[in-house]
Amino acid sequence: MDNDKQIRKYLLWILDGGDAHMNFDSILKDFPMNQINVVFPGSTYSFWGALEHVRRTQEDIIDFIENPKYKERKWPEDYWPRKEILASASDWNKTIKKYKQDLEILKKIITNPQTNLYEKIPHGSGQTVFREILLIVDHTSYQLGELATMRRVFGHWDITHE
Repeated sequence: MDNDKQIRKYLLWILDGGDAHMNFDSILKDFPMNQINVVFPGSTYSFWGALEHVRRTQEDIIDFIENPKYKERKWPEDYWPRKEILASASDWNKTIKKYKQDLEILKKIITNPQTNLYEKIPHGSGQTVFREILLIVDHTSYQLGELATMRRVFGHWDITHE
């Protein structure tokens, strides 16, 4: 197998929780819906807020990769839901569904042999698709780790079940 195929295979693997990366579905498994709006002590966001942040960030990076007319979003307001919003179970499920749909788009970008992972993105400032995928992996794994810690602190996730 050539290096490019190996790298693409590895990117897919880490997006799904390979190596030291936590798996998205395992973090959210059996999540108590009455806790989605609880804010972690000393923090400013809820479980849903963190999850929605992951979704928005991934969506933005995919837009940057694919859209030659990409417009930079405002930080932090375009990347986080407003703090006063209380999410419903429908909001929670919509966030998860959209995250997974975007993840499939990202996987198609990776598996498309026409995607040059290493060429600079024409409308960027030196970024490559490879770098942007690693940014998604890094950001998502960090946020999922926070969600796992939050679940442990609130006592509704037993690390030993995984």
